[in-house]
Amino acid sequence: MREGLSRRQAIPALLALAGVVEPRASHAQPGWPSQPLRIIVVYPPGGLSDGVARALAERLSWQLGVAVRVENRGGGGGSVGLQALARAPADGHTLAFSAVSPLTLRPHLGAVGYDPFRDIEPVASVMYTPVLLVGTPTFMGRGFADLLAQAKAHPGALRWATSGLATAGHLVLEQVQLGSGVVVTHIPYKGGGQQLTDALGGQFELLSTNVAPAQLAHIEAGRFKPLAVGAPQRLEVLPQVPTFAELGLPQANVTSLFGLFAPGGTPPQVLDRLNAEINAAVQTPPIRERLLASDNLPALGDRPSFARRIAEEWRSNRQLKGANIKME
Repeated sequence: MREGLSRRQAIPALLALAGVVEPRASHAQPGWPSQPLRIIVVYPPGGLSDGVARALAERLSWQLGVAVRVENRGGGGGSVGLQALARAPADGHTLAFSAVSPLTLRPHLGAVGYDPFRDIEPVASVMYTPVLLVGTPTFMGRGFADLLAQAKAHPGALRWATSGLATAGHLVLEQVQLGSGVVVTHIPYKGGGQQLTDALGGQFELLSTNVAPAQLAHIEAGRFKPLAVGAPQRLEVLPQVPTFAELGLPQANVTSLFGLFAPGGTPPQVLDRLNAEINAAVQTPPIRERLLASDNLPALGDRPSFARRIAEEWRSNRQLKGANIKME
């Protein structure tokens, strides 16, 4: 028996923790949809989130009977794409696929071009993604304890890359520094594609990343050293890797929540219909299996539950408001 909960045990536990409910029936706004839908992916193409968004777009197109196109707007840790969403017509035909961190973390650290509670409407949660910390070929250590020892002996010498400022991986980095007193150098990217290439090339020592097939393959091949994971319990696929909570850093034990959002002021009837359609899409075997195969968990629920989770995370991140974090 491998350490930690099995996937069959872990999924119901995590979904219950997230307040997941079955999708509810809702009535459509008359005349909606009246044109193709657009989903703004707030990250560059090629990553896990981009792939999931495109799979959802294909399924929603079939369910709604209209074309659904995907547009990548990366940058600013997701804030560039959400700013574009906030400026779009509030008619239910433009959505954004994003982690919640551009709403719950980025506004605490610098100005953004939107009000996270007035200009953006949470529509539906889609998935929980564990945050994995790995050592690259340049990291001369065997585990997390070596990371702390090296960072204390040589403050700022270790370079820690993330997929962007104010992302979940960046939050993990800052919480590790606050909780352990170490100093590392943050290397923010604008998405996950190029940082993976640079990690394999040894351009930095540490990398916060999603748990995805490519990353797991590099771990299995010995190119990456898994050091810690942000998740409620150890992952079945990496049973030897401790959670940040086990390592004495519970605030760094971050799981990234992704979902779909609409412009503020979108009619509630449309939002309810979208919520029901997205919940139905996530439960289809192709999308559900795509998530579970990469140790990402489907995150179903109604709009109020999603909004409450965002508000709670926003409040918990206020401690970083005065931190010395330089934004773009």
